[in-house]
Amino acid sequence: MDHNKIYRLPLHVSAIFMLLLALSTLMPTLALAAEQAAEASQMASLGETLAALWQSTGLYGFFSTEGGMGKLIMIGVSLVLVYLAIVRGFEPLLLLPIGMGGLLSNAPLAGISDPGGFLYIIYEFGINSGLFPLIIFMGVGAMTDFGPLIANPKTSLLGGAAQLGIFTALIGSLLLSEIVPGINFDLKDAASIGIIGGADGPTAIFLASRLSPDLLGSIAVAAYSYMALVPIIQPPIMRLLTTKEERGIVMKQLRPVSKMEKIIFPLVVILLCALLLPSAVPLMGALMLGNLFRECGVVNRLSDTMQNALINIVTIFLGLSVGSKLAAEKFLTMQTIGILLMGLFAFAMGTAGGVLLAKLMNKFLKEPINPLIGSAGVSAVPMAARVSNKVGQETNPGNFLLMHAMGPNVSGVIGSAVAAGVLLALCQ
Repeated sequence: MDHNKIYRLPLHVSAIFMLLLALSTLMPTLALAAEQAAEASQMASLGETLAALWQSTGLYGFFSTEGGMGKLIMIGVSLVLVYLAIVRGFEPLLLLPIGMGGLLSNAPLAGISDPGGFLYIIYEFGINSGLFPLIIFMGVGAMTDFGPLIANPKTSLLGGAAQLGIFTALIGSLLLSEIVPGINFDLKDAASIGIIGGADGPTAIFLASRLSPDLLGSIAVAAYSYMALVPIIQPPIMRLLTTKEERGIVMKQLRPVSKMEKIIFPLVVILLCALLLPSAVPLMGALMLGNLFRECGVVNRLSDTMQNALINIVTIFLGLSVGSKLAAEKFLTMQTIGILLMGLFAFAMGTAGGVLLAKLMNKFLKEPINPLIGSAGVSAVPMAARVSNKVGQETNPGNFLLMHAMGPNVSGVIGSAVAAGVLLALCQ
């Protein structure tokens, strides 16, 4: 290029031309610098993305958040419940949902049991409101035959005696809080713990949700675990308190119960409860409503729904929502150990109370009753009645106590509901 010609151009045109020439020389350098800057930005963005991804993982939640290790322990506890339900067959209909609820609620950073999470919503809807235990009681009523109790009314006393465990455990819980450091149960807590002795899961959940919602998870797990362990806990106590002769007592066949008697029974119970103990009407009313649907014979479809679809659906939600309360900060405490100990004590005392009252009644009855059926008064329908029958047949294989034991067994359901009503009236 002829530079003399450039010099002859106007000054501003020459300046622009020289600037363009300089830029064309610098373009490769500028492009390289821009490429390097883009790569650096991408590297920084990738690092931030990976860091954010790591902070969103459960591993980060376990090891960096407060209570993370506690959640890890509670996941192990939940897996034990799942094992007991599936492998050991201990109350699988409830221990499995409870175990899975605990597993889900302790997943770090998932927020499943936090406000807005689906387990939180289920809990607020069904447990905090007290709805789910009542629906369960409707189903239990629809599946229960009160005929053995109506045919032999004196066995209702055995169901009442088995509630001894509730009130002894209540007192024991208050004493325990005075003796053991780290355990602090007030009257409401003690009442909720004592109801475990009734061996009636829905009643325990209903009362605990009203009086001690913070202890609900521990109380529910204790109640259902001990219900599942009825065949292990009760027989040694029954054998200890009875002689071989007493265990071999043969009871006469029960009289037939008319349909009219079975229809009148739930109506009379509801009316008596309404007059004498209104606080127990929700539980008792739901139980007797289900039983009336069963016995009247005109709403078989509704009775069938209560016995199957309705109670099954609610059992799933009930177990999951109870499991959502197995939070590490509330479960891994000295209070939980106290609940487990007092629950076992309540269960043992309830078993002993029924057996001992049966022995006492035999002092006055012309036709003695087998004391083993008294142990069925702890509720746990129908497992406790089966245990009474099994222990009786160990002494006399021809002695069939199942139907006789069903009397105190269903009486225990009523007794635990009444006890819950009394405690609710006293503590609220």
